[in-house]
Amino acid sequence: MATAQETHEYPGELNDVPGWFWPLDQVLFSWFLERQERLDTRGDLLELGAYLGKSAILLGHRLRDGETLTVCDLFGAEPPDAANRAEAAKSYSSLTRQAFERNYLSFHDTLPTIIQAPSSAVVDEVAPGSCRFVHIDASHLYEHVEGDIGAAKSLLGPDGIVVLDDFRSEHTPGVAVAAWEAVLNRGLRPVCLSSQKLYGTWGDPEPVRDELLEALRGRDDISVTVEQAAGHRLVRTRAKGKRLRPPSLPASRHPAPAPTGSAG
Repeated sequence: MATAQETHEYPGELNDVPGWFWPLDQVLFSWFLERQERLDTRGDLLELGAYLGKSAILLGHRLRDGETLTVCDLFGAEPPDAANRAEAAKSYSSLTRQAFERNYLSFHDTLPTIIQAPSSAVVDEVAPGSCRFVHIDASHLYEHVEGDIGAAKSLLGPDGIVVLDDFRSEHTPGVAVAAWEAVLNRGLRPVCLSSQKLYGTWGDPEPVRDELLEALRGRDDISVTVEQAAGHRLVRTRAKGKRLRPPSLPASRHPAPAPTGSAG
């Protein structure tokens, strides 16, 4: 995330919520979560860094009975150190918990579990091994991302999926260092890459990677290539123009009225 985007109106659809959750990643999130449902993989969902709720709303759409979505964000609270304060002032000045809650409740009956604190607090609030999907999109500073990745590793169950945002953006070198360090030295196994996110697991990546390849190669709106790097097979994905077919998305309580025809 580079700069803040403000929101004042109730969103009529998911893509009315400000944020940098691109359609390709909406497709990939949905595919991974639907696969977990198909295999009856149980567990909670966790998001570190929620901003105004765009990806959290989709995650909440995939919850099943007995599962919990937890989001952790400062939501305007005092950051833990000077570098984090500078980052928050530059990129997230419009972020408020009220705006997040308004957006989320436009699509869901109840709020997720909210931890309004630095992401380091999550290990005290979420049980080890209890999650099946973790999205990391909090601070871009190396020291914080390194800690967030360590937290995800301890909180995910076997074959759980972790998603690292901004692993390749020019303004977030700390995320890139932490992400590839985790791949090279901390056992993280990449499954696929989008333009913004790295999807990986500490379990066996081959079954999920092969299923994903088969699913994506059946689509004409997503380009797929496979590369080898440092002993890892990397699936690279890219949207083909504006033809991307969206996944099933949650419906807003405030849909925009249908356009009316002009009088004859």
